[in-house]
Amino acid sequence: MAEKKEKKQSATAAHEENGKETNFRKIVGTLGISTRGRVFQGKVIRKFPKRVTIEFERTIKIHKFERFMKKRTRIHARLPDEFADQINTGDLIKVQETRPLSKLIHFVVVEKIRSADVKENKEDGK
Repeated sequence: MAEKKEKKQSATAAHEENGKETNFRKIVGTLGISTRGRVFQGKVIRKFPKRVTIEFERTIKIHKFERFMKKRTRIHARLPDEFADQINTGDLIKVQETRPLSKLIHFVVVEKIRSADVKENKEDGK
């Protein structure tokens, strides 16, 4: 029985370390949106008052030619008001699937992974 308590305590400690994730859950809960399904990372290419457009590359195999091809995918995601001032064009963000919120929007912003400024500073240093 003591082992079960230790496992529960270690599980809660892991959730506390992952503070960004729990913070996001609170924000999404206030919007009344539940997340599910796929998670993608991408670069913000456009920003609107309530949504962002992200773009990322994926690799597709062409069986006929036995080669691989890169394709770009664009996704529109809901931008919660709490993240509106934190996320800008060029940032790397994570989005997660949700129920259809509109004709275009089927994803919601989960977290900001990296700022656009950080990437530019690394390139200048090389």
